[in-house]
Amino acid sequence: MIGYVSVILGKRKPESELLNCQSLTAIITAEIIDYPMKYALVHEWLTPKATGGSELVVKEILQCLEADLYALIDFESTNPDSYLYGRSIGTTFLQNFPKARNGVQKYLPFLPLAIEQLDLKDYDVILSSSHCVAKGVLIRPDQVHICYCHTPMRYAWDLTFDYLANSKLGRGLPGIFTRYLLHGLRQWDVISANRVDYFLANSHHTARRIWRCYRREAKVIYPPVQIERFPYQEKKEDFYLVVSRLVSYKKVPLIVEAFNQLGLPLVVIGDGPQMALIRHLARDNIQILGAVSDRMVAEYMSKAKAFIYAACEDFGIALVEAQACGTPVIAFAAGGALETVRDLRENSPQGTGLLFGEQNPQSLVEAVKYFVDQGDKIAPESCRQQANRFTPEIFQSKYSLFVEEHSISKSYC
Repeated sequence: MIGYVSVILGKRKPESELLNCQSLTAIITAEIIDYPMKYALVHEWLTPKATGGSELVVKEILQCLEADLYALIDFESTNPDSYLYGRSIGTTFLQNFPKARNGVQKYLPFLPLAIEQLDLKDYDVILSSSHCVAKGVLIRPDQVHICYCHTPMRYAWDLTFDYLANSKLGRGLPGIFTRYLLHGLRQWDVISANRVDYFLANSHHTARRIWRCYRREAKVIYPPVQIERFPYQEKKEDFYLVVSRLVSYKKVPLIVEAFNQLGLPLVVIGDGPQMALIRHLARDNIQILGAVSDRMVAEYMSKAKAFIYAACEDFGIALVEAQACGTPVIAFAAGGALETVRDLRENSPQGTGLLFGEQNPQSLVEAVKYFVDQGDKIAPESCRQQANRFTPEIFQSKYSLFVEEHSISKSYC
């Protein structure tokens, strides 16, 4: 046994006092009150356009833990409308790259290198909120790294071929280079997973993907959903609703084709590269609003007869937001939807929606027809109660408890 053992408390104990790991635990228990741990929280990018579920996780972590914040780039600390306005945030050399503000993803080959340049040696515990490279920070052997993983990099794993098919860089000579780049990115992604001591996942679906990509176990803590922002309303109007980015994996054209067959009123909210395609496909029963304010999204969600979702998401915050409004959900039976939506056919009278089994228009058509006949059996109150399982308070409680229980450095006995 070495003569002295360093613990996260920053104190040293002679060998005679550290006879075994039990005595070390006793020392930590007795003295932890005297030592304020230093936390660093690492996220990929902080920009005005980045307002999704992962950014909400960062916000809630900062609500329950005092941590210094780091990111590849930061344009929120100078944004007067941001809760991060005026905050000191550590960044990387990408901060000064041209047009990084509008999408640092264009510098994908540099992201692993950039995240490894963050100097976090002065912290006891590293917390990462990762859907790309944040988990790849370099740490000391005695630091603890807890990663909340929103998803393993989709464009490097599950969505590689979708990404290549929908990108100009996926064809010809550039396509060969892009494939080589993604191959190297997958290798780095697996290697950097070994820098994480504990993985947290936003769903059991994500936990399974973490195991498949990294062969690492992950504890599930569902992400926070701002339930209070979505008004509960029992009386519904005669239209169905889609709220989504208009990108290929969201499968909005599938929904449009289904409602072309049904002839039922559908409202589409969102913007993206598939906007022209969706406008071309849509018939007169489909209204396309494009991008609207958060307030309007909540208003439409509260009035819709049902919320339609055809993507396979790791969690799918929009599904919970709709249920918070008392609005039933009709969703593809995969990913996070299996954990957030209770199918009426299996959970009556506590059902909160319907799940359709195949990712094609006909399967959705059949689900909507069933909803037209049986949807009145879904109680808006049941939807709201289901949404209340995912409040920020529940997330903060579970996350802070996990961090507290695991924030002991890798000491040597």
